[in-house]
Amino acid sequence: MMIVGLQKFLGIPLVLSFLLLHRCSASVTIYNQNGQTTLGVAATTVSANPANYTGLEAYSPVTLTPPSPPGTAMPTSFALPMATSVPAGASIPQNGSFFGFSIEMSVVNQVLGKNASVLQVPFLNLMANIQQRTGRINVRVGGNTQETATLVESTPDGKILEKDLAGATNPTQTPPLIFTPELLYMLRNISSLVNVRWYLGVPFNDTSNFRLAIVEQGEQILGDYLIGLQAGNEPDLYAAHGHRPSTYGPFDYFGEFGLLITAMNNDSNIATRNLLIGPSISTTWTPEEVWDTGFVSAYSQNLAFMSVERYPSDNCAVAFPNSNLTFHDPQQLFPTYLSHSAGISLVSSYLNSTNFAQTQGKEFLMFETNSASCGGFPGLSDSFGAALWGLDYGMQMAAVNFSGALFHVGGQSVSYNPFTPPPTNESTFHQWTIGPIYYSALVVAEALGPSNTSRVMDLQANANNDFSPAYGIWEGGNLARVLLINFASDPSGASDYNVDLSLVGGQMPAQVNVKYLQAANVSQKGNFTWAGQTFGGIFESDGRPVGTESVQTVTCNSNSTASLCTIHVPAPGAALVFLSQSDLTETAGAPSQTFSTTVVTKAKNTATVDPAVLSTSNGHSGIGDELGSTSSGSFKSEGERTRGVVVGGGLVAVMAVLAGWGVVGVRW
Repeated sequence: MMIVGLQKFLGIPLVLSFLLLHRCSASVTIYNQNGQTTLGVAATTVSANPANYTGLEAYSPVTLTPPSPPGTAMPTSFALPMATSVPAGASIPQNGSFFGFSIEMSVVNQVLGKNASVLQVPFLNLMANIQQRTGRINVRVGGNTQETATLVESTPDGKILEKDLAGATNPTQTPPLIFTPELLYMLRNISSLVNVRWYLGVPFNDTSNFRLAIVEQGEQILGDYLIGLQAGNEPDLYAAHGHRPSTYGPFDYFGEFGLLITAMNNDSNIATRNLLIGPSISTTWTPEEVWDTGFVSAYSQNLAFMSVERYPSDNCAVAFPNSNLTFHDPQQLFPTYLSHSAGISLVSSYLNSTNFAQTQGKEFLMFETNSASCGGFPGLSDSFGAALWGLDYGMQMAAVNFSGALFHVGGQSVSYNPFTPPPTNESTFHQWTIGPIYYSALVVAEALGPSNTSRVMDLQANANNDFSPAYGIWEGGNLARVLLINFASDPSGASDYNVDLSLVGGQMPAQVNVKYLQAANVSQKGNFTWAGQTFGGIFESDGRPVGTESVQTVTCNSNSTASLCTIHVPAPGAALVFLSQSDLTETAGAPSQTFSTTVVTKAKNTATVDPAVLSTSNGHSGIGDELGSTSSGSFKSEGERTRGVVVGGGLVAVMAVLAGWGVVGVRW
């Protein structure tokens, strides 16, 4: 057996009041399963018709046809003069953690870990990559499944999370959940290794008897790592989903929000009462309809963030057959995602709200989003085109004064995931699958950097051409970086473009550095590269980028009449231009650190989980604690079990990894 990763844990600051800190002798705890069944994932191009593939959508081989190149509709050479200092119309200062993730509550035991001591190493690596660039990451645990979740002290079989499949409700087939405090300790232990801050949600299915245990224990266990509590998930859909009367409207939600505040004020176990997030509406109500109730002013002392949720389209007709919903053909929709107007259109209905939020001293969040609700579109949501779409959309939200955006992670029945663990019955021989939206997150992270002073502006480049958007990023008051995007897909090179960057009233530096986000075409699935590094294809990643980083140096031309830097942008692709060496942000947020993995196979004891339980995440919006051990009889009793990942001074911590599971087993 190989034991790795110890050096990655030792020396990390860790102050956890709930850990039992004793000298110990270490035995390695491992996890293994028998009876794997390999999914039939073929690396072939097939029709966009979902009927031709019957496996899990997260690994679908469906590949779309790239749209035709734009031709003369996109000039391939243009000038881009920019202001040295922050121009009028630039955004508010943006945090580097702007681009975060929303994880459906029902799948946290797949994505984050099995319990507080068994964490997913690939997830830690993926978060560490972003922390290196921004200093922290914001993650929400919630979604449709938070609305019926109940915190219990324990479950009959010791799992941290269970679904009542028989209680699933239409139209989203969302199963009620029960979960234990171990889930919250798991979040806290993740934050001890990488700087993840968490949003949670208060169940809103019974406003006559709010279940506030998640608030009480959430703040006790997470402390400052808890940054917000969502009050209602898409309440404007409650009536349509049969969860409220047909007359339910903004004033009804206003009243229920007030009831929640009253309940929290009456709960002596809740010390912090100003972390609420609302209204988190979809598109049935307009934000203005909620603001007109007096929502923000009435609840200002308790309201931490104003929020909305939005998907540009939906695949619900496929996700819920015989529902009489409208079918959206991803092949026909594909070109609409490959344009600058896609992001502009998505944010246009929120411009009043972002301005209003500033007048109220509130941050405005896109609390849940992705390429399409009901799981996304195979072939579109998992394509390189989605990476460019997510990049432009994310930067557009930053430019119009959103203060953060969370891209959703569902189960394995969805195709839009930024990252997906392998099916449990394949976890001993398959790794994670990293989706295009994660690449978007990395580029946005480097574009904004960790200073939390970055101001963003849509430069309306190339006469505001739909295929060649560009953004300027000013940091500390000065132009630091420029992001250039090319939505065209053209292997001939004829749609590559060259842009002459210049400074109005100033001189460009002698040279600039450029990183590229690239793929062969917009339909490519997996094996994209960011600065020459990749996370591979389906089942190929442990969360660490592979390959040698490639940062291009471009020499600028300066003479008596002009000072220009000509940047080449491939079709398709994106280029992030750093005006100086000091503006490089890859490791500006934190020291470079990832968590090593290896594979340990076969244990004396094995554990299994019903595949049906793992496959029923709604995708729209376990295993027990008793692990196999190399030491017979080494399990603790329930009363002896620690809740901590034990790391640091005076302790012996041993980490073994089984196909990406970081299993910290400490015995004393």
